[in-house]
Amino acid sequence: MRRATVRTTHGDAETARAVAAAVRPDNTDEMDTSVDDAAVVTTVERDTTGGLAATLDDYVVNLRLAAQLSTDADTNDTQ
Repeated sequence: MRRATVRTTHGDAETARAVAAAVRPDNTDEMDTSVDDAAVVTTVERDTTGGLAATLDDYVVNLRLAAQLSTDADTNDTQ
């Protein structure tokens, strides 16, 4: 079994919770996403290195979009 953990910080706990909520629906049974203060922590397990790499690639794209949208939402709230 191959395993990787991705930990990203998002400024504050509220933003981290929003980002985690956005990426969780795409998680498979082999993925676990949690929030640790201002960080989103996702662990991925796959049987093969190629499968792990593909899943991480998809996850990072989703994570970047969720983080971007949460930042854009914050900006729009203050205008």
